[in-house]
Amino acid sequence: ESSTGTWTTVWTDGLTDLDRYKGRCYEVEPVPGEDNQYFCFVAYPMDLFEEGSVTNILTSLVGNVFGFKALRALRLEDIRFPVALLKTFQGPPHGITVERDLLNKYGRPLLGCTIKPKLGLSAKNYGRAVYECLRGGLDFTKDDENINSQPFMRWRDRFLFVQEAIEKSQAETNEVKGHYLNVTAATCEEMMERAEFAKEIGTPIVMHDFITGGFTANTTLAKWCRRNGVLLHIHRAMHAVIDRQRNHGIHFRVLAKCLRLSGGDHLHSGTVVGKLEGERDITLGFVDQMREDYVEEDRSRGNFFTQDWASLPGVMPVASGGIHVW
Repeated sequence: ESSTGTWTTVWTDGLTDLDRYKGRCYEVEPVPGEDNQYFCFVAYPMDLFEEGSVTNILTSLVGNVFGFKALRALRLEDIRFPVALLKTFQGPPHGITVERDLLNKYGRPLLGCTIKPKLGLSAKNYGRAVYECLRGGLDFTKDDENINSQPFMRWRDRFLFVQEAIEKSQAETNEVKGHYLNVTAATCEEMMERAEFAKEIGTPIVMHDFITGGFTANTTLAKWCRRNGVLLHIHRAMHAVIDRQRNHGIHFRVLAKCLRLSGGDHLHSGTVVGKLEGERDITLGFVDQMREDYVEEDRSRGNFFTQDWASLPGVMPVASGGIHVW
C-alpha cells in the first residue's frame, strides 16, 4: 500500500516493473515482553521519494497504512535515511556551530525562558517582560506555541516592542540577546510576511510550530532563514498526539529526524524531569540524532539503525517543559 500495492490486482501492474518499486519487509522480530507485537523492518527503493521533500516521505510511509482495518495498532519506531537521499536536503539553516559563532557564546548551554502568561498580555507589557528577562541574564526569551496574532496582541506590535527590548538589553549588557518571534500563521504567505518583517527590524531568530504548520511550510521557512541569515527555533506543538501512545503513532525520534531534514536550528526535546512525558535514555537517543554527525545503532536508546548524517548541520536540543518534578 505504501509503495506499489493496492487492495486488488489491476491491469496497470503490467505496465511497470513492480519488483523494482515495491517495498520489502526483510525482518520480523517479537517485541520483548509483549504478546502478539512485532518489530517489522521494511525497506523502500529511493526512487519512490521526491528529492528534498519530507512531506512526500511521510505521505508515502504513513499516509494510508495506519488506517487499515487489518491492523489493531501500528507505530513507526525509527527510520534510516540513506546518504544519497540526505544529500538532497538543505537541513538546518545554520546549525549549532554557526549559531554559537553568531552569538559569540561557547562552552555552556544557552539559557532562556518562555514569557508567561503566554496569552493575554498587551504587546507593550509583553515587551517589558522580555526586557526584564534578558536584562536579568537570559540569552533568549521566546513566544509560546500559540502566540500568533490575536486581538489582544497583533504580531506586528509584538515584534516591534520585543525588538526594542532586545536592543535595550543588548546595549546594557554588551552581549547578543534574542527572542524567538513566532511567525507561524494561517497561510505560508502570511508566515513569510512576518519573517520578512522580523528580518527588516533586525531580530536574530524566528520561531515556527513545525507540526501544526506542516513540513512544506517549515522547509520553505528554513530555506529562507539560510538565505537571509536568520536563526530558526522549532516548537513541537501537537507532537504528543502523534507520539505518546506506545503501540500506535510515530515515535518522536522519527519526527526529530524529519525535522533535521526539513530544517531548524533548535528543536524542543523535553527535559525528562519536567512536566512533559519522556524517558531519559530514549530522550538521549533522539538528542543524539538531532546533533551528532554519526549515530550507531543502540536499542537501549531506541536507535534501531546506524545513521550517517553526512555532515548535515546539527540541531540544538531545547530542554523544554519546565524543570518542576511531578
